[in-house]
Amino acid sequence: MCFHSKQSKEAQELENRFKAKIEDMSSFETTEHYNAFAYPKTPIITDVKQDVIQHFHWGLIPSWAKDVDIRKYTINARLETIKEKPSFRNSVNKRCLVIADGFYEWKWLDSAGKKKQKYLLELPNHELYAYGGIYSEWVDKSTGEILYTYSIVTTDANEVVSQIHRKKRMPIVLKEEDERDWLGGKDIDGFGYPEYGNGLVGRAV
Repeated sequence: MCFHSKQSKEAQELENRFKAKIEDMSSFETTEHYNAFAYPKTPIITDVKQDVIQHFHWGLIPSWAKDVDIRKYTINARLETIKEKPSFRNSVNKRCLVIADGFYEWKWLDSAGKKKQKYLLELPNHELYAYGGIYSEWVDKSTGEILYTYSIVTTDANEVVSQIHRKKRMPIVLKEEDERDWLGGKDIDGFGYPEYGNGLVGRAV
């Protein structure tokens, strides 16, 4: 799973790494901790604007939703069921890169989970990377406001994350060379192998 992420790099670093320009600098900020349940706006790149860094809300709201309440259940999308789940199946081919430089998980130190240790998982040298994401546009029928939202796709945890996360899940951390394939609509089933995120290093914080 992935409910807590970070993006601590400056704007120029994002633009250089992803060869894209930030669309709205007033939305850009650095942070050591995004809490998904606050539904923050975070930097993403969509399949239709691959040279632009936009800011969408974390927590996907499908176009058919009556209200925003569903987003508490759509922060993550499981790779294994994404094509069948009503909340996600219309967005399977609406791909985005969710920009980050780390995420947090809590390791249970006892069987009841009363004692936990927080871990930060990063790539070596604190490098920027992208999660595989999907997105949606939702119109509030009472106000006409359009909300742009996304979900991070998760898969089975690799060896590093498995030692920390009790449910043995992790976000898909794309290899740089595969980011364009993700945006280009390559079959989503091909992105769940353990090699994704293999460079991650975890440390207690």
